Amino acid sequence: MGKLSITEMSQRMAAGSLTSRQLVEEAIAAIGDPNLEGARAFMTVYAAQARAVATEIDAQRRKGIVASPIAGIPISIKDLFDEAGQTTLGGSTVLIGQPPAVRDSTVVARLRKAGAVIIGRTNTVEFAYTGLGVNPHYGTPKNVYDRATGRIPGGSTSGGAISVGDGMAVAAIGTDTGGSLRIPAALNGLVGFKPTQRRVPLEGVMPLSTTLDSAGAISWSVADCTLMDAVLTAEAVQVPDAPSLRGLRFAVPKTFFQTDLSEPVARAFAIALSRLSAAGATIVELPMAEFAQAANINPRGMITASEAYAWHRKYIENGADKYDPRVLARIKTGAAISAPDYVQLLTLRREFIRSINQAAAGYDAMLMPTTPDIAPTIAEVLKDDESYYRINGRMLRNPSVVNLFDGCALSVPCHQAGDAPVGLMIAGTQNTDHRILAIGRSIEAVVAPRRV
Repeated sequence: MGKLSITEMSQRMAAGSLTSRQLVEEAIAAIGDPNLEGARAFMTVYAAQARAVATEIDAQRRKGIVASPIAGIPISIKDLFDEAGQTTLGGSTVLIGQPPAVRDSTVVARLRKAGAVIIGRTNTVEFAYTGLGVNPHYGTPKNVYDRATGRIPGGSTSGGAISVGDGMAVAAIGTDTGGSLRIPAALNGLVGFKPTQRRVPLEGVMPLSTTLDSAGAISWSVADCTLMDAVLTAEAVQVPDAPSLRGLRFAVPKTFFQTDLSEPVARAFAIALSRLSAAGATIVELPMAEFAQAANINPRGMITASEAYAWHRKYIENGADKYDPRVLARIKTGAAISAPDYVQLLTLRREFIRSINQAAAGYDAMLMPTTPDIAPTIAEVLKDDESYYRINGRMLRNPSVVNLFDGCALSVPCHQAGDAPVGLMIAGTQNTDHRILAIGRSIEAVVAPRRV
Protein backbone atom coordinates (compact mmCIF):
# COMPACT_ATOMS: atom_id res chain seq x y z
CA MET A 1 0.00 0.00 0.00
CA GLY A 2 3.01 2.26 0.46
CA LYS A 3 2.00 5.63 1.87
CA LEU A 4 -0.65 6.52 -0.70
CA SER A 5 -3.49 8.60 0.69
CA ILE A 6 -7.07 7.33 0.54
CA THR A 7 -7.77 9.91 -2.19
CA GLU A 8 -4.79 8.67 -4.24
CA MET A 9 -5.89 5.05 -3.84
CA SER A 10 -9.41 6.00 -4.86
CA GLN A 11 -8.11 7.83 -7.94
CA ARG A 12 -5.97 4.84 -8.95
CA MET A 13 -8.91 2.51 -8.54
CA ALA A 14 -10.98 4.86 -10.71
CA ALA A 15 -8.21 4.81 -13.34
CA GLY A 16 -8.02 1.00 -13.24
CA SER A 17 -4.38 0.87 -12.10
CA LEU A 18 -5.32 -0.45 -8.65
CA THR A 19 -8.08 -2.67 -7.28
CA SER A 20 -9.62 -3.13 -3.88
CA ARG A 21 -8.68 -6.79 -4.09
CA GLN A 22 -5.00 -5.82 -4.47
CA LEU A 23 -5.21 -3.60 -1.40
CA VAL A 24 -6.86 -6.36 0.60
CA GLU A 25 -4.25 -8.94 -0.44
CA GLU A 26 -1.47 -6.55 0.64
CA ALA A 27 -3.18 -6.00 3.99
CA ILE A 28 -3.69 -9.74 4.59
CA ALA A 29 -0.06 -10.44 3.64
CA ALA A 30 1.14 -7.80 6.12
CA ILE A 31 -1.05 -9.26 8.89
CA GLY A 32 0.52 -12.68 8.27
CA ASP A 33 4.10 -11.39 8.01
CA PRO A 34 6.03 -12.86 10.99
CA ASN A 35 8.33 -9.82 11.02
CA LEU A 36 5.37 -7.53 11.72
CA GLU A 37 2.89 -7.39 14.61
CA GLY A 38 -0.30 -8.75 13.04
CA ALA A 39 -0.62 -11.63 15.51
CA ARG A 40 -0.82 -9.17 18.42
CA ALA A 41 -2.50 -6.27 16.60
CA PHE A 42 -5.60 -8.23 15.56
CA MET A 43 -8.14 -10.19 17.59
CA THR A 44 -9.93 -11.46 14.46
CA VAL A 45 -8.99 -11.28 10.78
CA TYR A 46 -11.72 -11.42 8.12
CA ALA A 47 -9.58 -12.69 5.23
CA ALA A 48 -12.26 -14.56 3.24
CA GLN A 49 -14.96 -11.97 3.95
CA ALA A 50 -12.66 -9.04 3.02
CA ARG A 51 -11.67 -10.71 -0.25
CA ALA A 52 -15.32 -11.27 -1.14
CA VAL A 53 -16.30 -7.68 -0.31
CA ALA A 54 -13.32 -6.30 -2.27
CA THR A 55 -14.17 -8.43 -5.30
CA GLU A 56 -17.77 -7.18 -5.20
CA ILE A 57 -16.68 -3.53 -4.84
CA ASP A 58 -14.31 -3.91 -7.81
CA ALA A 59 -17.19 -5.35 -9.87
CA GLN A 60 -19.46 -2.46 -8.83
CA ARG A 61 -16.75 0.05 -9.76
CA ARG A 62 -16.50 -1.43 -13.27
CA LYS A 63 -20.23 -0.66 -13.62
CA GLY A 64 -19.60 2.93 -12.50
CA ILE A 65 -21.04 2.43 -9.00
CA VAL A 66 -18.82 3.90 -6.26
CA ALA A 67 -20.35 4.29 -2.81
CA SER A 68 -17.86 6.86 -1.49
CA PRO A 69 -14.19 7.91 -1.64
CA ILE A 70 -13.36 5.14 0.88
CA ALA A 71 -15.04 2.40 -1.20
CA GLY A 72 -12.70 -0.59 -1.44
CA ILE A 73 -10.29 0.68 1.24
CA PRO A 74 -9.21 -1.82 3.96
CA ILE A 75 -10.18 -0.51 7.39
CA SER A 76 -9.63 -2.09 10.83
CA ILE A 77 -12.08 -1.68 13.70
CA LYS A 78 -11.34 -1.77 17.42
CA ASP A 79 -12.77 -4.67 19.39
CA LEU A 80 -15.38 -2.38 20.99
CA PHE A 81 -17.69 -1.95 17.99
CA ASP A 82 -20.60 -4.34 17.58
CA GLU A 83 -20.87 -6.37 14.40
CA ALA A 84 -23.95 -8.52 13.85
CA GLY A 85 -23.13 -12.13 14.70
CA GLN A 86 -19.90 -11.32 16.60
CA THR A 87 -19.42 -11.14 20.36
CA THR A 88 -17.73 -7.86 21.25
CA LEU A 89 -15.03 -8.77 23.77
CA GLY A 90 -13.37 -5.42 24.42
CA GLY A 91 -9.97 -7.11 24.54
CA SER A 92 -11.11 -9.23 27.47
CA THR A 93 -11.68 -12.89 28.31
CA VAL A 94 -14.51 -11.92 30.69
CA LEU A 95 -17.11 -11.73 27.91
CA ILE A 96 -16.21 -14.93 26.05
CA GLY A 97 -19.45 -16.89 25.71
CA GLN A 98 -21.71 -13.83 25.89
CA PRO A 99 -24.36 -13.60 23.12
CA PRO A 100 -23.20 -12.10 19.82
CA ALA A 101 -24.38 -8.66 18.75
CA VAL A 102 -27.76 -8.64 17.03
CA ARG A 103 -26.91 -5.73 14.74
CA ASP A 104 -23.97 -3.66 13.57
CA SER A 105 -23.04 -0.57 15.57
CA THR A 106 -23.94 2.67 13.78
CA VAL A 107 -20.26 3.25 12.99
CA VAL A 108 -19.83 -0.18 11.37
CA ALA A 109 -23.09 0.23 9.43
CA ARG A 110 -21.85 3.56 8.05
CA LEU A 111 -18.49 2.05 7.08
CA ARG A 112 -20.19 -0.77 5.21
CA LYS A 113 -22.58 1.63 3.47
CA ALA A 114 -19.56 3.69 2.33
CA GLY A 115 -17.96 0.57 0.83
CA ALA A 116 -15.15 0.19 3.36
CA VAL A 117 -13.61 -3.29 3.51
CA ILE A 118 -13.42 -4.29 7.18
CA ILE A 119 -10.21 -6.31 7.40
CA GLY A 120 -10.55 -7.35 11.04
CA ARG A 121 -11.03 -6.46 14.69
CA THR A 122 -8.04 -4.97 16.48
CA ASN A 123 -6.62 -5.57 19.91
CA THR A 124 -7.19 -3.01 22.64
CA VAL A 125 -6.27 -2.49 26.25
CA GLU A 126 -8.84 -4.55 28.15
CA PHE A 127 -12.09 -2.56 28.10
CA ALA A 128 -10.11 0.40 26.69
CA TYR A 129 -9.05 1.36 30.19
CA THR A 130 -5.48 2.71 29.96
CA GLY A 131 -3.28 4.74 27.65
CA LEU A 132 -0.39 2.27 27.45
CA GLY A 133 -1.58 -0.43 25.02
CA VAL A 134 -0.69 -3.40 27.24
CA ASN A 135 -2.97 -6.47 27.09
CA PRO A 136 -2.01 -9.56 29.15
CA HIS A 137 -4.63 -11.76 27.43
CA TYR A 138 -3.91 -11.21 23.74
CA GLY A 139 -0.42 -9.74 23.78
CA THR A 140 0.95 -6.24 23.40
CA PRO A 141 1.80 -5.18 19.83
CA LYS A 142 5.15 -3.43 19.64
CA ASN A 143 5.46 0.19 18.58
CA VAL A 144 6.57 0.74 14.97
CA TYR A 145 9.62 2.67 16.24
CA ASP A 146 12.62 0.81 17.64
CA ARG A 147 10.89 -2.55 17.45
CA ALA A 148 13.98 -4.44 18.59
CA THR A 149 13.80 -2.69 21.97
CA GLY A 150 10.05 -3.31 22.23
CA ARG A 151 8.19 -0.11 23.09
CA ILE A 152 4.53 0.29 24.02
CA PRO A 153 2.11 1.03 21.17
CA GLY A 154 0.08 3.44 23.29
CA GLY A 155 -3.53 2.82 24.11
CA SER A 156 -6.13 2.04 24.24
CA THR A 157 -6.46 1.79 20.43
CA SER A 158 -3.19 -0.15 20.36
CA GLY A 159 -3.89 -2.70 17.63
CA GLY A 160 -5.55 -0.02 15.48
CA ALA A 161 -2.44 2.16 15.38
CA ILE A 162 -0.16 -0.80 14.64
CA SER A 163 -2.53 -2.02 11.90
CA VAL A 164 -2.00 1.30 10.11
CA GLY A 165 1.69 1.62 10.92
CA ASP A 166 2.42 -1.90 9.62
CA GLY A 167 0.33 -1.54 6.43
CA MET A 168 -2.40 -3.96 7.56
CA ALA A 169 -5.11 -1.32 7.14
CA VAL A 170 -5.27 2.12 5.54
CA ALA A 171 -7.16 3.56 8.50
CA ALA A 172 -8.21 2.29 11.92
CA ILE A 173 -11.45 3.06 13.72
CA GLY A 174 -11.13 3.39 17.47
CA THR A 175 -12.41 5.20 20.53
CA ASP A 176 -11.02 8.01 22.67
CA THR A 177 -12.08 8.59 26.28
CA GLY A 178 -8.89 10.29 27.47
CA GLY A 179 -6.54 10.04 24.50
CA SER A 180 -7.04 6.50 23.21
CA LEU A 181 -6.80 7.56 19.54
CA ARG A 182 -4.28 10.36 19.94
CA ILE A 183 -1.78 8.60 22.23
CA PRO A 184 -1.09 5.60 19.92
CA ALA A 185 -1.10 7.96 16.91
CA ALA A 186 1.50 10.19 18.59
CA LEU A 187 3.72 7.33 19.73
CA ASN A 188 3.73 5.67 16.28
CA GLY A 189 4.13 8.73 14.04
CA LEU A 190 0.52 8.65 12.80
CA VAL A 191 -2.43 11.06 12.74
CA GLY A 192 -5.32 10.54 15.15
CA PHE A 193 -8.52 12.58 15.41
CA LYS A 194 -10.83 12.77 18.40
CA PRO A 195 -14.06 14.48 17.32
CA THR A 196 -16.49 16.41 19.48
CA GLN A 197 -18.23 13.62 21.35
CA ARG A 198 -21.78 13.85 20.01
CA ARG A 199 -20.80 13.99 16.33
CA VAL A 200 -20.18 10.24 15.97
CA PRO A 201 -23.01 8.03 17.31
CA LEU A 202 -21.92 5.50 19.95
CA GLU A 203 -24.85 3.09 19.59
CA GLY A 204 -23.41 -0.41 19.63
CA VAL A 205 -20.04 0.68 21.04
CA MET A 206 -18.93 -0.86 24.34
CA PRO A 207 -18.82 2.06 26.79
CA LEU A 208 -16.04 3.07 29.13
CA SER A 209 -17.32 6.50 30.17
CA THR A 210 -20.61 7.65 28.66
CA THR A 211 -19.65 11.23 29.53
CA LEU A 212 -16.23 11.19 27.85
CA ASP A 213 -16.22 8.47 25.14
CA SER A 214 -15.89 9.43 21.48
CA ALA A 215 -15.13 7.51 18.27
CA GLY A 216 -12.77 8.44 15.44
CA ALA A 217 -9.92 7.33 13.20
CA ILE A 218 -6.17 6.87 13.01
CA SER A 219 -4.45 7.09 9.63
CA TRP A 220 -1.35 8.42 7.87
CA SER A 221 -2.63 11.94 7.18
CA VAL A 222 -5.07 14.62 8.26
CA ALA A 223 -6.79 14.36 4.86
CA ASP A 224 -7.44 10.65 5.45
CA CYS A 225 -8.79 11.34 8.95
CA THR A 226 -11.05 14.02 7.44
CA LEU A 227 -12.53 11.54 4.95
CA MET A 228 -13.03 8.95 7.70
CA ASP A 229 -14.66 11.55 9.96
CA ALA A 230 -17.15 12.42 7.23
CA VAL A 231 -18.13 8.76 6.88
CA LEU A 232 -18.46 8.25 10.65
CA THR A 233 -20.61 11.38 11.03
CA ALA A 234 -22.60 10.72 7.81
CA GLU A 235 -21.68 14.18 6.52
CA ALA A 236 -20.79 15.16 2.96
CA VAL A 237 -17.47 13.49 2.13
CA GLN A 238 -14.99 16.15 1.12
CA VAL A 239 -11.57 17.38 2.17
CA PRO A 240 -11.64 21.17 2.66
CA ASP A 241 -8.81 23.34 1.39
CA ALA A 242 -5.99 23.89 3.84
CA PRO A 243 -6.00 27.57 4.88
CA SER A 244 -2.88 29.72 4.77
CA LEU A 245 -1.05 29.76 8.10
CA ARG A 246 -0.37 33.46 7.66
CA GLY A 247 -2.76 35.30 9.94
CA LEU A 248 -3.83 32.28 12.00
CA ARG A 249 -3.52 32.72 15.78
CA PHE A 250 -2.55 29.75 17.91
CA ALA A 251 -2.73 29.72 21.70
CA VAL A 252 0.02 27.69 23.39
CA PRO A 253 -1.06 27.12 27.02
CA LYS A 254 1.91 27.02 29.41
CA THR A 255 -0.17 25.78 32.36
CA PHE A 256 -0.44 22.02 32.80
CA PHE A 257 0.44 20.82 29.28
CA GLN A 258 4.11 21.84 29.32
CA THR A 259 4.94 20.76 32.86
CA ASP A 260 7.83 18.31 33.11
CA LEU A 261 8.16 17.45 29.42
CA SER A 262 10.84 14.92 28.50
CA GLU A 263 13.72 16.34 26.44
CA PRO A 264 12.79 14.73 23.06
CA VAL A 265 9.19 15.99 23.32
CA ALA A 266 10.18 19.50 24.47
CA ARG A 267 12.66 19.76 21.58
CA ALA A 268 10.24 18.53 18.90
CA PHE A 269 7.47 20.80 20.22
CA ALA A 270 9.76 23.87 20.21
CA ILE A 271 10.92 23.15 16.65
CA ALA A 272 7.30 22.70 15.49
CA LEU A 273 6.29 26.07 17.00
CA SER A 274 9.25 27.83 15.38
CA ARG A 275 8.39 26.32 11.99
CA LEU A 276 4.77 27.46 12.30
CA SER A 277 5.93 30.94 13.27
CA ALA A 278 8.31 31.04 10.29
CA ALA A 279 5.38 30.01 8.05
CA GLY A 280 3.46 33.11 9.15
CA ALA A 281 1.33 31.83 12.02
CA THR A 282 1.01 33.92 15.18
CA ILE A 283 2.09 31.82 18.18
CA VAL A 284 0.81 33.21 21.48
CA GLU A 285 2.30 31.51 24.53
CA LEU A 286 0.17 32.37 27.54
CA PRO A 287 -0.68 30.90 30.94
CA MET A 288 -4.34 29.88 30.28
CA ALA A 289 -4.49 29.20 34.02
CA GLU A 290 -8.03 27.82 33.60
CA PHE A 291 -6.39 24.49 32.72
CA ALA A 292 -5.06 24.18 36.28
CA GLN A 293 -8.62 23.16 37.24
CA ALA A 294 -8.43 19.99 35.13
CA ALA A 295 -7.15 17.85 38.00
CA ASN A 296 -10.19 18.82 40.13
CA ILE A 297 -12.78 17.99 37.44
CA ASN A 298 -11.92 14.31 37.09
CA PRO A 299 -9.73 13.58 40.15
CA ARG A 300 -7.98 10.21 39.75
CA GLY A 301 -10.32 9.57 36.81
CA MET A 302 -13.39 9.44 39.05
CA ILE A 303 -15.96 10.28 36.36
CA THR A 304 -14.59 7.50 34.18
CA ALA A 305 -14.28 5.02 37.05
CA SER A 306 -17.82 5.54 38.34
CA GLU A 307 -19.35 5.14 34.88
CA ALA A 308 -17.15 2.12 34.12
CA TYR A 309 -18.05 0.45 37.43
CA ALA A 310 -21.78 0.91 36.78
CA TRP A 311 -21.39 -1.08 33.55
CA HIS A 312 -18.95 -3.69 34.84
CA ARG A 313 -20.25 -4.56 38.29
CA LYS A 314 -22.42 -7.42 37.07
CA TYR A 315 -19.40 -9.01 35.36
CA ILE A 316 -17.05 -8.34 38.28
CA GLU A 317 -19.46 -10.15 40.62
CA ASN A 318 -18.76 -13.54 39.04
CA GLY A 319 -15.73 -12.96 36.85
CA ALA A 320 -13.31 -10.65 38.69
CA ASP A 321 -10.54 -13.25 38.37
CA LYS A 322 -10.73 -12.99 34.56
CA TYR A 323 -9.92 -9.24 34.47
CA ASP A 324 -6.48 -7.74 33.96
CA PRO A 325 -5.79 -6.96 37.67
CA ARG A 326 -4.55 -3.45 36.86
CA VAL A 327 -7.66 -2.63 34.83
CA LEU A 328 -9.90 -4.16 37.51
CA ALA A 329 -8.26 -2.01 40.19
CA ARG A 330 -9.04 1.13 38.20
CA ILE A 331 -12.67 0.11 37.57
CA LYS A 332 -13.24 -0.79 41.22
CA THR A 333 -12.29 2.70 42.41
CA GLY A 334 -15.64 3.70 40.91
CA ALA A 335 -17.49 1.71 43.56
CA ALA A 336 -16.50 4.23 46.24
CA ILE A 337 -17.97 7.34 44.60
CA SER A 338 -21.23 8.62 46.06
CA ALA A 339 -24.03 9.88 43.82
CA PRO A 340 -23.74 13.48 45.15
CA ASP A 341 -19.97 13.49 44.50
CA TYR A 342 -20.52 12.21 40.96
CA VAL A 343 -23.17 14.84 40.25
CA GLN A 344 -20.89 17.55 41.65
CA LEU A 345 -18.06 16.47 39.30
CA LEU A 346 -20.42 16.77 36.31
CA THR A 347 -21.42 20.27 37.51
CA LEU A 348 -17.75 21.26 37.84
CA ARG A 349 -17.14 19.91 34.34
CA ARG A 350 -19.88 22.13 32.87
CA GLU A 351 -18.20 25.15 34.49
CA PHE A 352 -14.80 24.00 33.18
CA ILE A 353 -16.19 23.74 29.63
CA ARG A 354 -17.51 27.32 29.86
CA SER A 355 -14.18 28.65 31.20
CA ILE A 356 -12.13 26.94 28.45
CA ASN A 357 -14.54 28.14 25.75
CA GLN A 358 -13.98 31.71 26.97
CA ALA A 359 -10.20 31.33 27.23
CA ALA A 360 -9.94 29.82 23.74
CA ALA A 361 -12.11 32.47 22.08
CA GLY A 362 -10.13 34.58 19.63
CA TYR A 363 -7.69 31.80 18.73
CA ASP A 364 -7.90 29.47 15.74
CA ALA A 365 -6.67 26.50 17.79
CA MET A 366 -4.68 25.55 20.87
CA LEU A 367 -1.35 23.74 20.45
CA MET A 368 0.29 21.40 22.98
CA PRO A 369 2.37 18.21 23.01
CA THR A 370 0.06 15.18 22.70
CA THR A 371 2.04 13.26 25.35
CA PRO A 372 4.85 14.49 27.62
CA ASP A 373 7.05 11.47 26.79
CA ILE A 374 8.04 9.32 23.82
CA ALA A 375 7.00 5.65 23.99
CA PRO A 376 8.66 3.89 26.94
CA THR A 377 9.63 0.22 26.71
CA ILE A 378 7.08 -2.49 27.49
CA ALA A 379 9.51 -3.86 30.12
CA GLU A 380 9.68 -0.48 31.85
CA VAL A 381 5.87 -0.22 32.04
CA LEU A 382 5.43 -3.76 33.35
CA LYS A 383 8.23 -3.55 35.93
CA ASP A 384 5.79 -3.02 38.82
CA ASP A 385 2.42 -1.43 39.62
CA GLU A 386 4.02 1.91 40.53
CA SER A 387 5.68 2.19 37.11
CA TYR A 388 2.51 1.09 35.28
CA TYR A 389 0.20 3.64 36.93
CA ARG A 390 2.76 6.46 36.91
CA ILE A 391 3.54 6.09 33.19
CA ASN A 392 -0.14 5.65 32.38
CA GLY A 393 -0.91 8.91 34.20
CA ARG A 394 1.80 10.66 32.17
CA MET A 395 0.45 9.34 28.85
CA LEU A 396 -3.13 10.37 29.61
CA ARG A 397 -2.33 13.74 31.17
CA ASN A 398 -2.45 16.05 28.15
CA PRO A 399 -4.97 14.41 25.81
CA SER A 400 -7.54 13.63 28.52
CA VAL A 401 -8.11 17.34 29.19
CA VAL A 402 -9.66 17.72 25.71
CA ASN A 403 -12.31 15.13 26.60
CA LEU A 404 -12.95 17.06 29.83
CA PHE A 405 -13.70 20.33 28.01
CA ASP A 406 -15.70 18.43 25.35
CA GLY A 407 -13.36 19.56 22.59
CA CYS A 408 -11.99 18.05 19.41
CA ALA A 409 -8.31 17.43 18.70
CA LEU A 410 -5.85 16.11 16.17
CA SER A 411 -2.48 14.59 16.92
CA VAL A 412 -0.02 15.05 14.05
CA PRO A 413 3.61 13.89 14.00
CA CYS A 414 6.12 16.68 14.64
CA HIS A 415 9.43 14.84 15.26
CA GLN A 416 12.44 14.83 12.94
CA ALA A 417 12.64 11.89 10.52
CA GLY A 418 14.46 9.01 12.21
CA ASP A 419 13.78 10.23 15.75
CA ALA A 420 11.30 8.69 18.18
CA PRO A 421 7.77 9.78 17.20
CA VAL A 422 6.31 12.84 18.95
CA GLY A 423 2.79 14.17 18.49
CA LEU A 424 1.65 17.79 18.24
CA MET A 425 -1.92 18.20 19.48
CA ILE A 426 -4.16 20.73 17.68
CA ALA A 427 -7.21 21.27 19.88
CA GLY A 428 -10.44 23.22 19.52
CA THR A 429 -13.62 23.72 21.50
CA GLN A 430 -16.74 21.65 20.80
CA ASN A 431 -18.07 21.56 17.24
CA THR A 432 -15.04 23.30 15.69
CA ASP A 433 -14.10 19.94 14.14
CA HIS A 434 -14.17 21.01 10.49
CA ARG A 435 -12.02 24.04 11.22
CA ILE A 436 -9.51 21.98 13.26
CA LEU A 437 -9.26 19.38 10.47
CA ALA A 438 -8.67 22.09 7.85
CA ILE A 439 -6.06 23.89 9.98
CA GLY A 440 -4.52 20.51 10.78
CA ARG A 441 -3.67 19.99 7.11
CA SER A 442 -1.81 23.30 7.01
CA ILE A 443 0.09 22.54 10.22
CA GLU A 444 0.89 18.98 9.13
CA ALA A 445 2.48 20.29 5.92
CA VAL A 446 4.93 22.35 7.98
CA VAL A 447 5.74 20.17 11.02
CA ALA A 448 5.44 16.54 9.87
CA PRO A 449 8.67 14.59 9.30
CA ARG A 450 9.46 14.23 5.63
CA ARG A 451 8.61 10.65 4.67
CA VAL A 452 10.52 9.15 1.78
